[in-house]
Amino acid sequence: MTDITIYHNARCSKSRATLALIKDKTDNFTLVNYLDTPPTLAELKNIITLLGFSSARDLMRTGEAVYKELKLKTETDEAILLKAMLDNPKLIERPIVLANGKAKIGRPPESILTII
Repeated sequence: MTDITIYHNARCSKSRATLALIKDKTDNFTLVNYLDTPPTLAELKNIITLLGFSSARDLMRTGEAVYKELKLKTETDEAILLKAMLDNPKLIERPIVLANGKAKIGRPPESILTII
């Protein structure tokens, strides 16, 4: 296990740029293609906590079509929001970097430099 983990989507330019920043610093990291291997419920809850978010919605990509299809805008039940992200990982904001007991979303990519 490495000290740095990136939840990555290769089709996302911000995710690719964040990955490049990590690669410039180290080759010792874990790459998780989260669309293929989504986080578990426990991992997702941990990420939300590490990011300091008060709701799962804070980690959601609210512009995704599935967000609208599932009528999540007015949903207040955290369990339903978490399940929606687990069932539809493209709802999860990207990229997410975990390092040194902290987490950052790579938007902008340089923001992750404060934790790696």
